[in-house]
Amino acid sequence: MTTLLIVDDDPKVREVISIYFSQIGYTIVQAQHGVEALEKLKAGQIDVAIVDVMMPYLNGIDVVKEIRRRYNLPVILLTAKGQIEDKEQGYRAGTDDYVVKPVDPKELQFRVETLLRRYDTTPTESLQMGPLTIHPKRYEIQIGEQTLLFPLKEFELLSFLVANQGQVLTREQIIEEVWDLDFAGDERTVDVHIKRLRARLSQLAPELHIKTVRGVGYSIEVSK
Repeated sequence: MTTLLIVDDDPKVREVISIYFSQIGYTIVQAQHGVEALEKLKAGQIDVAIVDVMMPYLNGIDVVKEIRRRYNLPVILLTAKGQIEDKEQGYRAGTDDYVVKPVDPKELQFRVETLLRRYDTTPTESLQMGPLTIHPKRYEIQIGEQTLLFPLKEFELLSFLVANQGQVLTREQIIEEVWDLDFAGDERTVDVHIKRLRARLSQLAPELHIKTVRGVGYSIEVSK
């Protein structure tokens, strides 16, 4: 049975999420602030955490940093509409996903299930290609002596290409893997991110090439 940690100083939010997820078979652990959340994490096995950004004693960003330092589990941050500018800070801290309040429990379920599947399949080891080393769990890219932080979607796109090097990935496969429930555009979104990645790689690792296979999709290769 999957154990879900809900961290929010609003008891009504905790109650709504708790009732919904307990009804579909999850074990629920609650915490009303960040300090209590870390205590709950120490006390027992937690499989996934849903954490509010704004809390007393220890805010959600700092909770995510501590989770990333000590544990390997998916984290979703909750934020009010007026706090959406905190997204970048949250992703840099290591959150896997973001949900804006008021929370739709069904959507939250989809996101939790997607992250649990990814954690089952995401490699814990680094990905290697040419001069490039990708550390999936730290969201870091290493090229030579440089350690780089790419924008999240570019990082996930590059990781997906490298993890499947030698294969041609369709735009549909890329959208499903990288954007999933967040996708609200069309296939041109993939093309735009590919263009940005090509520009970065041309400066940082020119021996790596993202190849367009006309009418199909993209693959990545090392020049010989």
